[in-house]
Amino acid sequence: MKRFVLAILASLAMLIAALTPSVAQDKGKIYYLVPTLLDEFQTASVDAITNFLKQVGYETVTLNADNKTDVQQGQMNDVIALKPAAIVLAAVDFNALKPSIEKARAEGIPVMEFDRQVTATPSDFTSVAGTVEIGHIAADEIQRLLKEKNGDVRGKVLQVLGDPADPYTLDIQKGFEEKMKDFPNVQIISLPAMQWEASNAGTIVSDQLLANPDIDLIFVHAAHLAVAAVASLEAKGKKPGEVLLVSSNGAPVGLDLIRKGWEQVEVEQPLFAQAAAIAMFADLVVNKKPIKPGEYDVLGLKSTVTDEAWGPNIKIPGAAITKDNVDDPKFWGNMKVPSTPITAVTE
Repeated sequence: MKRFVLAILASLAMLIAALTPSVAQDKGKIYYLVPTLLDEFQTASVDAITNFLKQVGYETVTLNADNKTDVQQGQMNDVIALKPAAIVLAAVDFNALKPSIEKARAEGIPVMEFDRQVTATPSDFTSVAGTVEIGHIAADEIQRLLKEKNGDVRGKVLQVLGDPADPYTLDIQKGFEEKMKDFPNVQIISLPAMQWEASNAGTIVSDQLLANPDIDLIFVHAAHLAVAAVASLEAKGKKPGEVLLVSSNGAPVGLDLIRKGWEQVEVEQPLFAQAAAIAMFADLVVNKKPIKPGEYDVLGLKSTVTDEAWGPNIKIPGAAITKDNVDDPKFWGNMKVPSTPITAVTE
């Protein structure tokens, strides 16, 4: 009888093991160096990267640089000494972190770039949104909005960038202005919100509403900057929709502003897919195996890996969010964690 019970228990254990998703163990720690935790994109990135890397067998340790380059440089030195399986870096300053990246790789520690593309030196893998494409999508939407308001694509646009040391905002500006150059009747005023500080964006909007009271549309490069822009608009007695507002990155606050009528378009940055790509390719990176260029499905998004001068690079597309689709759960700003399991790319 005892043997029969033991046999039953053994069979049950095998069945449970067969039905339980396989998660490789003991693959080591991967350190995620996040630039700041001041906005929801960055806090959500910590959760997403931690969860997705866990699915493929890695423990994630996160270090926050508080948007300080010297702090992140020191963190890189400390982590290199710990000899982790890999480092995931979202650089505060992509030029200043170049020596740290090179030092880590010289020590045999792979470096994966998340969200912020570093082109000055090679890395082992880079996962980014199509930031130039985000600028293109924003331009298309802004052209539509200006035509609806003015009968033609004309008017005055205030573009509020993030910090000019961040390639994310520079690429959005590049894409946006590329697609707007064919519309000479649109005047674009571009100013940076240093350190991505919302208060800096609010001051820019307030000052420009005084200097240019005929601004038709404000385009900010992050949703938390849109909140400050709305505060400045309200302080000037503006009503929702009186000055059009477009933002990028898809944060919850941006979606809320769409629901309230203050914002007309939020161009989403595909946060969940960017994090999932880090996990999908982690085994190849850690084991120093080549990553093949081509098309990959990342959480249902058709994404492209290319070989660049700075290493393998995956670019993941975004999308425009409006009042018509703002409640769609696929957008990260609605805080619905994808249930799709992550499968590691093995070759």
